[in-house]
Amino acid sequence: MNLTLLDWGIVVGAIAVMAAGVIFSKSFMRSVVDFLSAGRTAGRYVISVAEGVAALGAITVIANFEMNYIAGFVMTWWGFSMNIVVLLIAVSGFVLYRFRQTRALTMAQFFEMRYSRNFRIFTGFIAYLSGIINFGIFPAVGARFFIHFCGIPETVSLLGLEVSSFALSMIVLLSISMYFVFSGGQIAVIIADFIQGTFINIVFVILMIYFMFMFDFNQFFEALQTAPVDASMLNPFKTSAAEDFNIWYQLIAIFGTIYVVLSWQGTQAYNSSAKSAHEAKMGKVLTTWRGIPQVLFFLIVPICAFTAMNHADFLNIANNVNASLAGIDNETIQNQLRTPLVLVELLPTGLMGAFAAVMLAAFISTHDTYLHSWGSIFIQDIVLPLRKKPLSPEEHIKWLRWSIFGVAIFIFFFSLLFRQSQYILLFFAITGAIFAGGSGSVIIGGLYWRRGTTAGAWASLITGSTIAVGGIIIHQIQPGFFINGQVFWFIAMISSIVVYIVVSLLTPQKKDLNFDKLLHLGKYRIKEEYKEVEQAPTRGFKILGMGKEFTRSDKFIYILSYAYTFLITAIFIGGTIYSLFFEIDDLTWMSFWYDYVIALLVISAIVTVWFTIGGVKDLKEMFAKLRTMERDHTDNGEYRATPAESAVEQVQEGS
Repeated sequence: MNLTLLDWGIVVGAIAVMAAGVIFSKSFMRSVVDFLSAGRTAGRYVISVAEGVAALGAITVIANFEMNYIAGFVMTWWGFSMNIVVLLIAVSGFVLYRFRQTRALTMAQFFEMRYSRNFRIFTGFIAYLSGIINFGIFPAVGARFFIHFCGIPETVSLLGLEVSSFALSMIVLLSISMYFVFSGGQIAVIIADFIQGTFINIVFVILMIYFMFMFDFNQFFEALQTAPVDASMLNPFKTSAAEDFNIWYQLIAIFGTIYVVLSWQGTQAYNSSAKSAHEAKMGKVLTTWRGIPQVLFFLIVPICAFTAMNHADFLNIANNVNASLAGIDNETIQNQLRTPLVLVELLPTGLMGAFAAVMLAAFISTHDTYLHSWGSIFIQDIVLPLRKKPLSPEEHIKWLRWSIFGVAIFIFFFSLLFRQSQYILLFFAITGAIFAGGSGSVIIGGLYWRRGTTAGAWASLITGSTIAVGGIIIHQIQPGFFINGQVFWFIAMISSIVVYIVVSLLTPQKKDLNFDKLLHLGKYRIKEEYKEVEQAPTRGFKILGMGKEFTRSDKFIYILSYAYTFLITAIFIGGTIYSLFFEIDDLTWMSFWYDYVIALLVISAIVTVWFTIGGVKDLKEMFAKLRTMERDHTDNGEYRATPAESAVEQVQEGS
């Protein structure tokens, strides 16, 4: 065992605090909408922190370790171009604001409202299929990490039998995650994820400070210079030999960030959990700051690991890690475990336990959220639309829990049997594209283009999912195929956009939808979700401004976010233009990256304190509202069209 008694105490203590929060949440869960969307009561800081850690996960940590161990600092440079895109999406409320206005509990429910019931069932199935396949390797990657990081033997004796520690670890980890979900649905998930997210950020800051004292500037520089000349880990303009993680990977990611807003349904419950559309938008704006500690940690740790593996000062560590990796015959698994095994050599007692607790929290936060999401989608968007008789609230919640259990069983066996043949992030791209490849057109077109038709939606989603499934099959038959998962995703997106537009134009609608009713505007306005001065966003460039609904703190957050993003963007544009005309030596790049890391480390510490205070305040308000608000038990995700809307649906289906 690599962990001491103190380390295990830290792990157990962290789990105990999370479990206490979940137990506390049980009394607040009193309806289907509570189970699905936390009663739509969450504030911006809780949403931002909880959703952020829900999307983090142990597997995401390992995936980013993989990428940055290979790419070094260069992907961060190209990632600077993403900042302005993410901010513009957030401050404009693009897709999120309008989706929250529909009050749909799932994306497929919105598809029924906008297109048709049959399309809802189809998209529910495609989203579910895409999600559980993508989710399928999560338990395996997490279990392997804990086995190798903690030093757990390959088999353990249980009731006189030798049991695989890999399978047993997955069972234990999944059981904890299921307990959290079963206890209080999305209310419990949000509470647990917020606690985990706060804990993770605190530990991330501590670990980063430790590593910056352990390694010095020259060690980083000398190690990173060992990379091939045309696959530099310092100079983003000398990466022509880089294969998977290069500028094309980043450009596709930028395009995808715009195209797939809310397409990925793994954290779909957070899309409808905010207490208002404005609060949901502010939660997204805060992502600019909330993500800094995580992004920096993903950058520092693999670079420290690379330095330890390639600098003469750490030769003993490199030899120990290489000896451990030699016992693993799968190169893909070796890549996943290299950085964690370096951490085993680098971290002292106490910090070993803290990092193990972080990874456990990350594992649980993603699994409880994804179990909730995919289990809910199966019931809400496949089963319920096929039933003629509504479920009682008690039956509804029971079915949701059984569905969640079914997802857990599937991913357990998928992890046992599936052969991983490419980097995790590339697997994410191609499996996510089964739904996200075509759904972006359907979502954006459905919310913003009255001309989009049901036939166009069907054609778009079928096109995207077919291309993605084909890519998965090709990579199983021929590992290392020259078109990787990221490129398959891009092909799926472009094809789906073209198909949606062309088919919609060829299948004219005879009657416009009532967008005011769809978005609850005008006479359909839900007064309790809006302040007296609040108004719908204006159109055009003014959509990026701050309306009457903005408080003083809202304006401060907007201005601060604009300033930070514009600074990073200016550095990126200026540095790129300069590099096109003048060569910048590696030492200058190293100095820039070192200063960048120090600056973001200071910001990370400030952000951690800021979001902890804001989140605790949000939780108090959330509990107060859940304790006193009246529940509407007909608000359960079922959509019943009026006779007029049914007539529109018939026209769309026939178009």
